Amino acid sequence: MHNRSNTPHSPWWTLQRSDDCIIATAIHDGRGLREECATRMHLSADDRLREEDPHTGESIKGIPTHLVVHRSRFEVDLNRAREQAVYRTPEQSWGLHVWKAPLPDQEIAASLELHDAYYRMLGAQLDEMVAAHGRFVLLDVHSYNHRRSGPDGDATPQAEAPDINIGTFSMPRDRWSFVLNPMIDAMRQFDFNGRHLDVRENVAFQGKGEQTRFVHERYPETGCAIAIEFKKFYMDEWTGLPQPDEVAAMRHFMTAAANACRVALHG
Repeated sequence: MHNRSNTPHSPWWTLQRSDDCIIATAIHDGRGLREECATRMHLSADDRLREEDPHTGESIKGIPTHLVVHRSRFEVDLNRAREQAVYRTPEQSWGLHVWKAPLPDQEIAASLELHDAYYRMLGAQLDEMVAAHGRFVLLDVHSYNHRRSGPDGDATPQAEAPDINIGTFSMPRDRWSFVLNPMIDAMRQFDFNGRHLDVRENVAFQGKGEQTRFVHERYPETGCAIAIEFKKFYMDEWTGLPQPDEVAAMRHFMTAAANACRVALHG
């Protein structure tokens, strides 16, 4: 379930840990807002949901170590650099007017505290994984819209919108191809409710987010971060209604992808 409460103590994220060399994250799954942000928000919950990544958190819950963020990217976007993490202008947020009025500096600072806390926490978790296993893979799971022209408009052509987009921009690909290639093969071979998904690399997105950059900069020899974008074929991106059988298959799909990475790391 998405956190929808706007209370001072509503959770930032949920982390499940295990003794594993694979960690999966869903940092845009959340819908929660700090109370001060909620009162200043111009966008409706439906408009926010369209740019959030619903059900990506559910997709990674079969992976023993996983991290699901409960706060909305419209409070603070953890996949952007700190100076860009709070949307101030429509140009930063798909042309959307997020706030009723410009945010006061103290509200921006409060949101950025969450950004700082997240990366402190993530760094500590990854440091422990390196100490225990020598190296790790982070699966950075997101989703993306393909019906931006409206609920009755044409979808983005399949040639430009694979079912699964793998982003590897910040990755030293040659170093990690022994993990990446088997994972992509496992994804393409997976029986996804009777079909095989279209899985391609750097088509709709290139994986230029802050989280993958953080991993590859901080762990240049020991950390591999793979950005994984589900096209929102598993839901109606305008109403927010999911297809339960597709969401269930996403979870099995991501578990199989993680298993392929784990096998490759163990050699």
